[in-house]
Amino acid sequence: MTDTHPNQHELIGRVKWFDPAKGFGFIVAEEGGGDILLHANVLRNFGQGSVADNARIRVIVQQTQRGAQAVEVLEILPPDTEEAAPIEDLGDSDAATIAALPLEPARVKWFDKVKGFGFANVYGRPEDVFIHIEVLRRSGFADLQPGEAVCLRVIEGKRGRMAAQVTAWDAALRDGK
Repeated sequence: MTDTHPNQHELIGRVKWFDPAKGFGFIVAEEGGGDILLHANVLRNFGQGSVADNARIRVIVQQTQRGAQAVEVLEILPPDTEEAAPIEDLGDSDAATIAALPLEPARVKWFDKVKGFGFANVYGRPEDVFIHIEVLRRSGFADLQPGEAVCLRVIEGKRGRMAAQVTAWDAALRDGK
């Protein structure tokens, strides 16, 4: 998207924090400057109900009387995971192997952030898919809500089908897959 409004511009930053219960959070631009407000409605327009802290984000920002505010999310990249410990249940699956898996449309059955896991139902399949909180964080999400529509890349784990990646529902449309 090009700058069509005089007080709007595109920038890349990191999510400082986002609280779905409060309905907002803040972004810190890579170029520096003050905090940028990220409202839940702007995030929902992108197709996500939450975003992980420290996720890289590309947005259109508008200056308002109350400060800088994101008006459109263009892209969200998960937080860096190089230093993160491997997730045992994913086995030897690397990023390229996971990215090659098909996106499966699903609806969140339940997710408990405190317990660190939840389940989703993939359309047209009877069994549940397990979602681990670390997979969720590495996918750029902080939380999931019951009934939320997502896309999953699923592997056969030791205990059954398990999400290896979670994406926004409309990711398949955005990515042309």
